[in-house]
Amino acid sequence: MVPHATLPPRTPTGLLVFQPLKRRHCAECRRGPLPLLVLEDAAPRCLDCADLAHLVFLPRGDTALTRRAREESALSAVVVRFNRRRSRYERQGVLVEEAALARAEQRCLADAEARRRRRVRDARRRAAQDALFAEAFAAEIRRLFPGCPADRARDIAAHASERGSGRVGRSAAGRALTEGAVTSAVVASVRHLDTPYDRLLMSGVPRHEARRRIAAAVETVLRGWTDVRLGSTG
Repeated sequence: MVPHATLPPRTPTGLLVFQPLKRRHCAECRRGPLPLLVLEDAAPRCLDCADLAHLVFLPRGDTALTRRAREESALSAVVVRFNRRRSRYERQGVLVEEAALARAEQRCLADAEARRRRRVRDARRRAAQDALFAEAFAAEIRRLFPGCPADRARDIAAHASERGSGRVGRSAAGRALTEGAVTSAVVASVRHLDTPYDRLLMSGVPRHEARRRIAAAVETVLRGWTDVRLGSTG
Protein backbone atom coordinates (compact mmCIF):
# COMPACT_ATOMS: atom_id res chain seq x y z
CA MET A 1 0.00 0.00 0.00
CA VAL A 2 2.59 2.48 1.16
CA PRO A 3 6.26 1.75 1.93
CA HIS A 4 6.20 1.05 5.68
CA ALA A 5 9.97 1.21 6.16
CA THR A 6 10.00 4.90 5.41
CA LEU A 7 6.65 6.02 6.74
CA PRO A 8 6.86 9.65 7.79
CA PRO A 9 5.97 10.41 11.41
CA ARG A 10 2.62 11.84 12.32
CA THR A 11 3.01 15.61 12.12
CA PRO A 12 2.59 17.61 15.33
CA THR A 13 0.21 20.08 13.69
CA GLY A 14 -1.90 17.85 11.47
CA LEU A 15 -2.71 14.37 10.19
CA LEU A 16 -0.96 12.59 7.38
CA VAL A 17 -2.77 11.89 4.11
CA PHE A 18 -1.16 9.86 1.32
CA GLN A 19 -1.29 10.12 -2.45
CA PRO A 20 -0.98 6.40 -3.30
CA LEU A 21 1.20 5.26 -6.17
CA LYS A 22 -0.98 2.21 -6.83
CA ARG A 23 -4.74 1.70 -7.12
CA ARG A 24 -6.14 1.42 -3.59
CA HIS A 25 -9.65 1.01 -2.23
CA CYS A 26 -11.08 2.02 1.11
CA ALA A 27 -11.03 -0.83 3.62
CA GLU A 28 -14.29 0.43 5.13
CA CYS A 29 -16.60 1.51 2.30
CA ARG A 30 -14.73 -0.31 -0.50
CA ARG A 31 -14.74 2.74 -2.77
CA GLY A 32 -11.79 3.43 -5.03
CA PRO A 33 -9.38 3.86 -6.52
CA LEU A 34 -8.52 6.52 -3.98
CA PRO A 35 -6.72 9.73 -4.99
CA LEU A 36 -6.00 10.35 -1.31
CA LEU A 37 -6.11 8.00 1.65
CA VAL A 38 -5.51 7.84 5.38
CA LEU A 39 -3.93 4.87 7.12
CA GLU A 40 -5.80 3.58 10.14
CA ASP A 41 -4.46 0.38 11.71
CA ALA A 42 -2.36 -0.10 8.55
CA ALA A 43 -5.53 -0.15 6.42
CA PRO A 44 -6.47 2.54 3.87
CA ARG A 45 -9.46 4.75 4.51
CA CYS A 46 -10.99 7.25 2.11
CA LEU A 47 -11.35 10.83 3.26
CA ASP A 48 -15.09 10.37 3.75
CA CYS A 49 -14.58 7.48 6.14
CA ALA A 50 -11.74 9.31 7.87
CA ASP A 51 -13.97 12.39 8.37
CA LEU A 52 -11.66 14.57 6.28
CA ALA A 53 -13.73 14.94 3.12
CA HIS A 54 -14.78 18.49 3.99
CA LEU A 55 -11.19 19.69 3.70
CA VAL A 56 -9.81 21.22 0.50
CA PHE A 57 -6.40 20.61 -1.01
CA LEU A 58 -3.84 23.43 -1.11
CA PRO A 59 -0.79 22.47 -3.22
CA ARG A 60 2.66 23.30 -1.95
CA GLY A 61 4.45 26.34 -3.32
CA ASP A 62 3.07 29.34 -1.45
CA THR A 63 4.67 29.15 1.97
CA ALA A 64 2.87 32.15 3.45
CA LEU A 65 -0.55 30.98 2.24
CA THR A 66 0.06 27.44 3.53
CA ARG A 67 1.18 28.66 6.94
CA ARG A 68 -1.78 30.98 7.33
CA ALA A 69 -4.29 28.43 6.06
CA ARG A 70 -3.12 25.96 8.69
CA GLU A 71 -3.24 28.66 11.36
CA GLU A 72 -6.84 29.43 10.41
CA SER A 73 -7.92 25.80 10.13
CA ALA A 74 -9.07 23.88 13.20
CA LEU A 75 -8.34 20.63 11.36
CA SER A 76 -5.62 20.10 8.79
CA ALA A 77 -3.56 17.34 7.23
CA VAL A 78 -0.25 17.14 5.42
CA VAL A 79 -0.42 15.40 2.04
CA VAL A 80 2.62 13.29 1.09
CA ARG A 81 3.63 11.02 -1.79
CA PHE A 82 6.41 8.44 -1.93
CA ASN A 83 9.27 9.23 -4.31
CA ARG A 84 10.68 5.89 -5.46
CA ARG A 85 13.83 7.38 -6.93
CA ARG A 86 14.74 9.13 -3.68
CA SER A 87 13.16 6.46 -1.44
CA ARG A 88 11.38 8.99 0.72
CA TYR A 89 8.07 10.72 1.24
CA GLU A 90 7.73 14.27 -0.05
CA ARG A 91 5.15 16.92 0.84
CA GLN A 92 2.63 17.69 -1.88
CA GLY A 93 0.51 20.19 0.01
CA VAL A 94 -2.01 20.37 2.82
CA LEU A 95 -5.69 19.77 3.41
CA VAL A 96 -7.42 22.62 5.24
CA GLU A 97 -10.92 23.89 5.87
CA GLU A 98 -12.31 25.84 2.93
CA ALA A 99 -13.28 28.83 5.08
CA ALA A 100 -9.80 28.83 6.60
CA LEU A 101 -8.24 28.92 3.15
CA ALA A 102 -10.47 31.85 2.19
CA ARG A 103 -9.40 33.77 5.31
CA ALA A 104 -5.75 32.98 4.63
CA GLU A 105 -6.09 34.22 1.07
CA GLN A 106 -7.59 37.48 2.32
CA ARG A 107 -4.66 37.94 4.71
CA CYS A 108 -2.19 37.35 1.91
CA LEU A 109 -4.02 39.76 -0.37
CA ALA A 110 -3.93 42.40 2.35
CA ASP A 111 -0.19 41.87 2.67
CA ALA A 112 0.23 42.11 -1.10
CA GLU A 113 -1.68 45.39 -1.14
CA ALA A 114 0.46 46.72 1.70
CA ARG A 115 3.59 45.75 -0.21
CA ARG A 116 2.24 47.42 -3.36
CA ARG A 117 1.57 50.64 -1.48
CA ARG A 118 5.03 50.52 0.05
CA ARG A 119 6.56 50.05 -3.40
CA VAL A 120 4.62 53.07 -4.65
CA ARG A 121 5.81 55.18 -1.72
CA ASP A 122 9.39 54.01 -2.22
CA ALA A 123 9.22 54.76 -5.95
CA ARG A 124 7.95 58.28 -5.26
CA ARG A 125 10.68 58.85 -2.69
CA ARG A 126 13.35 57.62 -5.11
CA ALA A 127 11.95 59.79 -7.90
CA ALA A 128 12.11 62.86 -5.66
CA GLN A 129 15.68 62.02 -4.66
CA ASP A 130 16.64 61.48 -8.30
CA ALA A 131 15.11 64.81 -9.30
CA LEU A 132 17.05 66.65 -6.61
CA PHE A 133 20.27 64.94 -7.62
CA ALA A 134 19.72 65.69 -11.32
CA GLU A 135 19.21 69.36 -10.42
CA ALA A 136 22.46 69.36 -8.45
CA PHE A 137 24.26 67.62 -11.32
CA ALA A 138 22.95 70.17 -13.81
CA ALA A 139 24.00 73.02 -11.54
CA GLU A 140 27.52 71.58 -11.35
CA ILE A 141 27.62 71.32 -15.13
CA ARG A 142 26.70 74.98 -15.39
CA ARG A 143 29.35 75.89 -12.84
CA LEU A 144 32.09 74.07 -14.72
CA PHE A 145 30.76 74.97 -18.17
CA PRO A 146 28.89 78.29 -17.81
CA GLY A 147 28.37 78.50 -21.55
CA CYS A 148 26.40 75.26 -21.65
CA PRO A 149 22.70 76.09 -22.26
CA ALA A 150 20.53 75.40 -19.22
CA ASP A 151 18.27 72.98 -21.11
CA ARG A 152 21.28 71.05 -22.38
CA ALA A 153 22.76 70.86 -18.89
CA ARG A 154 19.50 69.44 -17.55
CA ASP A 155 19.34 66.87 -20.36
CA ILE A 156 22.94 65.78 -19.73
CA ALA A 157 22.29 65.52 -16.00
CA ALA A 158 19.08 63.51 -16.46
CA HIS A 159 20.76 61.12 -18.89
CA ALA A 160 23.91 60.63 -16.81
CA SER A 161 22.07 60.10 -13.52
CA GLU A 162 19.26 57.80 -14.69
CA ARG A 163 18.72 55.12 -12.05
CA GLY A 164 19.86 51.67 -13.12
CA SER A 165 21.65 52.98 -16.22
CA GLY A 166 25.18 52.34 -14.96
CA ARG A 167 26.24 55.70 -16.37
CA VAL A 168 28.76 58.02 -14.77
CA GLY A 169 26.13 59.88 -12.76
CA ARG A 170 25.31 56.67 -10.86
CA SER A 171 28.94 55.97 -9.96
CA ALA A 172 30.43 56.91 -6.61
CA ALA A 173 32.31 59.77 -8.25
CA GLY A 174 29.16 60.91 -9.99
CA ARG A 175 27.13 60.83 -6.79
CA ALA A 176 29.86 62.94 -5.19
CA LEU A 177 29.65 65.41 -8.11
CA THR A 178 33.38 65.24 -8.69
CA GLU A 179 34.71 67.42 -11.48
CA GLY A 180 35.98 64.40 -13.38
CA ALA A 181 32.62 62.63 -13.35
CA VAL A 182 30.66 65.71 -14.35
CA THR A 183 33.13 66.50 -17.14
CA SER A 184 32.91 62.91 -18.40
CA ALA A 185 29.13 63.22 -18.69
CA VAL A 186 29.45 66.48 -20.63
CA VAL A 187 32.12 65.08 -22.93
CA ALA A 188 29.97 62.02 -23.69
CA SER A 189 27.03 64.23 -24.59
CA VAL A 190 29.11 66.45 -26.86
CA ARG A 191 30.71 63.43 -28.51
CA HIS A 192 27.34 61.94 -29.48
CA LEU A 193 25.34 65.07 -30.24
CA ASP A 194 27.84 67.61 -31.58
CA THR A 195 30.24 65.52 -33.63
CA PRO A 196 30.02 62.81 -36.34
CA TYR A 197 31.17 60.23 -33.78
CA ASP A 198 28.08 58.00 -34.08
CA ARG A 199 28.25 58.04 -37.89
CA LEU A 200 31.90 57.01 -37.75
CA LEU A 201 31.04 54.06 -35.51
CA MET A 202 28.19 53.01 -37.80
CA SER A 203 30.54 53.12 -40.80
CA GLY A 204 32.89 50.66 -39.11
CA VAL A 205 35.53 52.99 -37.72
CA PRO A 206 37.02 51.51 -34.51
CA ARG A 207 35.96 53.32 -31.35
CA HIS A 208 39.41 54.60 -30.40
CA GLU A 209 40.05 55.87 -33.92
CA ALA A 210 36.63 57.54 -34.04
CA ARG A 211 37.37 59.28 -30.75
CA ARG A 212 40.72 60.48 -32.08
CA ARG A 213 39.08 61.96 -35.17
CA ILE A 214 36.48 63.94 -33.25
CA ALA A 215 38.69 64.97 -30.31
CA ALA A 216 39.33 68.44 -31.73
CA ALA A 217 35.61 69.04 -32.28
CA VAL A 218 34.81 68.01 -28.72
CA GLU A 219 37.52 70.31 -27.38
CA THR A 220 36.16 73.20 -29.42
CA VAL A 221 32.66 72.82 -27.94
CA LEU A 222 33.99 72.48 -24.40
CA ARG A 223 36.23 75.52 -24.81
CA GLY A 224 33.28 77.51 -26.08
CA TRP A 225 31.25 76.52 -23.00
CA THR A 226 34.13 77.27 -20.64
CA ASP A 227 35.58 80.50 -22.07
CA VAL A 228 32.47 82.60 -21.52
CA ARG A 229 31.44 85.02 -18.82
CA LEU A 230 29.12 83.56 -16.20
CA GLY A 231 25.53 84.40 -16.93
CA SER A 232 26.11 85.37 -20.56
CA THR A 233 24.08 82.44 -21.82
CA GLY A 234 21.01 80.68 -20.60
